[in-house]
Amino acid sequence: MPSIIDADTHIDESDATWSSVPAQYAKHAPVGILIGSPPEKQGETPFGTRWWVVGDRLHPRATRDEAHHPSLERRELSDVEGRLQDMDRMGVATQIIFPTFFIRHGTTNPEAEAAVAHAYNTWIAERCALSNGRLQWAAVLPLVDQDRCVSELRWAKNHGACGVFRRGYDLEKEVTDAHFLPLYEEADALDIPMCVHTGHPLPGREWDRGFPVMAAFTALVKSGLQSNFKNLRFGFIEAGAAWIPYAFSQLEQLQRAQRLRERARTFELGKDLFREDRLFVTVDPVDQIEHLLAFGTEDNLIVGTDYGHSDPSANAAALEEVQRWANDGRITNAVAEKILQGNARRFYGL
Repeated sequence: MPSIIDADTHIDESDATWSSVPAQYAKHAPVGILIGSPPEKQGETPFGTRWWVVGDRLHPRATRDEAHHPSLERRELSDVEGRLQDMDRMGVATQIIFPTFFIRHGTTNPEAEAAVAHAYNTWIAERCALSNGRLQWAAVLPLVDQDRCVSELRWAKNHGACGVFRRGYDLEKEVTDAHFLPLYEEADALDIPMCVHTGHPLPGREWDRGFPVMAAFTALVKSGLQSNFKNLRFGFIEAGAAWIPYAFSQLEQLQRAQRLRERARTFELGKDLFREDRLFVTVDPVDQIEHLLAFGTEDNLIVGTDYGHSDPSANAAALEEVQRWANDGRITNAVAEKILQGNARRFYGL
């Protein structure tokens, strides 16, 4: 039986995803449309002719070349058994599923946000329930209204969610903003992690794929927020881990400046930071793993293939390449096992 955990995979939403949006909120539900003629080679463009209409805004809906992607049915979870067969071929026991639509979508309308988020969570929970626990999912929450957010988190946890999908600047606020404290308090009580994934809810901000993830990390370390919680875990997903040395250098400069100004130190840097602050990072096979381990990350690195997507962070062979690190003597087999399964089990609470 496979034992590897693919810590970052995706689905493509379908029209069925939004079928449970209540009638009174139907105007907020995404509607799929076709525009223009198909490109000569669909694989050369991420969007092509398929779009979502959300209110008065066009929202990209990926067009994928099935020669290089799983089938539409497996991406949209209408063929759960076929997706499990793909996992078997990859040696994967469990996939952690993140959305695609919400990587870019955002709204400040609390009713619209709550209705669309709950429709997504209802759909993904129903589809993953058919997998006998092998498909796990991260919930999308309505962040504008924290009362709604906490209520939806409880519902999602009760229906199988193993994490919360976040972005680095949701609502144009840092992850440490006091606005999110009710969410964090409830997540701590429920023992469910925050997954800070690449993406930005504002149009035209796709360029900043990795920066919000790194910024979220440095904000958390500087704030000392994690010391207020017993269980709360943060993961930094789909931006690789090569930014860790740079983030540490920036934090060290800030720390030095604070000492010069004789201010109280607000954070500690050291080899125990990732373990003590419960911070996890998805590693990319192109990262210099030996250098990253020097920062005390052995128990906090996880890995994902980005199954279903084809952007620069996607690597269907990522799991094999981690094992190749061990085969080549760059890491031990014990460390490879942690990256491929043990660390993800702890992070997602599996």
